Amino acid sequence: MYISSPIRLTLLAALLAGAFPLHAQEAAPKTATPAVGKASEPLPEQPMQKVEVRGTAEGYDPRRDDTATRIVVGQEEIAKYGDTSVADVLKRVPGITVSSPNGRGGEIRMRGLGAGYTQILVNGERAPAGFSIDSLSPDVIERIEVLRAASAEFSTQSVAGTINIVLKKAIRSGQREFKIGARTGGGFDGPTASFQVSDKLGKMSYSVAGSAMYEGFERTIPSDEQAFDAAGGQTLARAALGDETGRLNLFNLAPRLNWTLENGDTLSSQTFVNVARFRNQLHETTTTTLGAAAPYPATDSTHRSDNDVVRTELNWVHKMAGGAKLDVKAGVVGGQNTTTQRRWTPAGAQRPLDTAILAEAEELGATTVGKYSRTIFDGHALAMGWDGGWGLREDIRTEREGGRPVFAGLPGGEQFKAEVSRFAAYAQDEWNLTPRWSLYLGARWEGIRTGATGNTFAAARSSSNVWSPVMQTLWKIPETKGDQVRFAVTRTYKAPGLPQLMPRRQTSIDNRSTDPDFSGNPDLKPELALGLDASYEHYWAEGALVSISGSMRRIDGYTRHQVTFDGARWVAMPTNAGQATTRGLELETKFPLKALMKDAPAIDLRASVSANWSRVDGVPGPDNRLDNQTPLSGNFGIDYKKGILTTGASLAWRRDATIQVSERQVAFLKGRQDLEAYALYKFNPTQQLRVALSNILGQDFVNRHSYLEPGRGLVVRNTRFPAGPSARATLELKF
Repeated sequence: MYISSPIRLTLLAALLAGAFPLHAQEAAPKTATPAVGKASEPLPEQPMQKVEVRGTAEGYDPRRDDTATRIVVGQEEIAKYGDTSVADVLKRVPGITVSSPNGRGGEIRMRGLGAGYTQILVNGERAPAGFSIDSLSPDVIERIEVLRAASAEFSTQSVAGTINIVLKKAIRSGQREFKIGARTGGGFDGPTASFQVSDKLGKMSYSVAGSAMYEGFERTIPSDEQAFDAAGGQTLARAALGDETGRLNLFNLAPRLNWTLENGDTLSSQTFVNVARFRNQLHETTTTTLGAAAPYPATDSTHRSDNDVVRTELNWVHKMAGGAKLDVKAGVVGGQNTTTQRRWTPAGAQRPLDTAILAEAEELGATTVGKYSRTIFDGHALAMGWDGGWGLREDIRTEREGGRPVFAGLPGGEQFKAEVSRFAAYAQDEWNLTPRWSLYLGARWEGIRTGATGNTFAAARSSSNVWSPVMQTLWKIPETKGDQVRFAVTRTYKAPGLPQLMPRRQTSIDNRSTDPDFSGNPDLKPELALGLDASYEHYWAEGALVSISGSMRRIDGYTRHQVTFDGARWVAMPTNAGQATTRGLELETKFPLKALMKDAPAIDLRASVSANWSRVDGVPGPDNRLDNQTPLSGNFGIDYKKGILTTGASLAWRRDATIQVSERQVAFLKGRQDLEAYALYKFNPTQQLRVALSNILGQDFVNRHSYLEPGRGLVVRNTRFPAGPSARATLELKF
């Protein structure tokens, strides 16, 4: 059987890790046992033996002792490559892939799944609607927690897993940091800057972290469209060329205040401000060499998006008798998003077009989270709490053709208002049955209520509730120092989003089977998943790990977007369409080279490979996969440190895949190899320079899909977004 080179490298690394003994476990110096003399005779004085304890706090991995499977990405790893987006950081984490259609941003996926299957939290809570995680700067993040199996404390809307992004909280006295950098290459250019200031004033402490980024881009985007009849003969050949220019501005600010009260309680306030501005212009020309000419051979279009989010919370921690603790948090969030799209044809076009769409959304919400915890008899760590929220969203959408409203009876545009309330209660117990066996049991009930009114559809209401039991266990195998086994059984779900529930029609500019209108479905129900996770871990040196894990999810009520032709236009609508099953297998290893060779240089190695399989009932074909799932992916990295220089490289790759989306639609996932490298040079303890290269192989982003259209046959569309190598340089200063 042929095994690809990346997999062979990972298997070899894992075998080497298990085969070589730990050099730190050297034989202790032998000393002579003194002869037993008379009681009145003093024993001869023995020289004091030197005892050396090797180990560092940085080398400790909390994943080793946590009953729940958890990977923690710390500040050093977050800052290593000088990334400007969270997505770039996460693509180097085992089991996570980032799917970007055009080189900007990207969907974060665990087990190859995104689109709501992977839960993204900020400080343990879901981000507000319209907020893009890609607009969050890594410079305001303290750590990232990756939970592969659900826990009762967080929402169980985590079929594939949970990624919890924790904003900076740690406060060090007299900390002053400033970073300034720039990126160029690959069609994207622009500066970045960030800062962090923190200090302590008596019983009060404060911290302020912020960042700003400007990015301009310019590129030419080629695409083509072909059609074939039932006999395989080509009936259509078109080629399009788009000249795109644009810019992106981002601003993050995260201030935090802490107070220690007289009775020992703590009170903290944390605020997060996010501002994003995106501008885009595109001129596209289409040439037809076979078949009917394109409806619009030449078009111009613009896209403007303004997104603002403000979130603030107050956290009170009260210590009680018997070691108990009450942790209560309340917060408010507000946001607005304005998007303007316009597409038109040049003057004198045979078929004129001038379409403009203005979409405005405002959201206001409040949240409350509470947790009571204490340690009780026989090593039980008991916790129970609640998680509630309320949100109000108002949308206005105005569409014009040739400067006139498309819906003459709606001079104020299409309007709708939605109110969402949710509440969850949970209890959990982590029990150390023996020094080598721990058990986590939890249960969570979540209920969601949604109501919407609008001037283009009848009032709609939707409600759902899910009961989620969770069990996780960790067993450290007896008579071993680093071998352990994990197992988890979870009940998770994927709740439909607000746009999926609203029965309003959102029209596309160029309606076709591959770009249909969209209509929500108020009868849509959550997808319910039963999950099994198992893993074996072998820790064989400080910072050294070999792990193999497997997972399975059986999903009931799977949601599929079915595209139909209603006699006038193509329309996509989400529906619950039966059952889906997904399975995964992951192999991971990481270790310092010194764990294999005593006198080796300070080199750290890491590698992981993830394979995923899935099947959706009712969709024919061997390429039937859930949610465009990534079938095979991997990560490989190396880091080297010597004196004032630290350097390294990383390769994130994924394999090609053909996916049968529906009976008539096929998507093609293009394989990709992202090679990166970085170097950090420390001039002195307060000044250092970080340089990073990304997309060294210069790979473009390619989208390809096909659709079987009645009357046209098989239609295949390809789009390529050029992307070359790019470089970033960041000067980091401490005062």
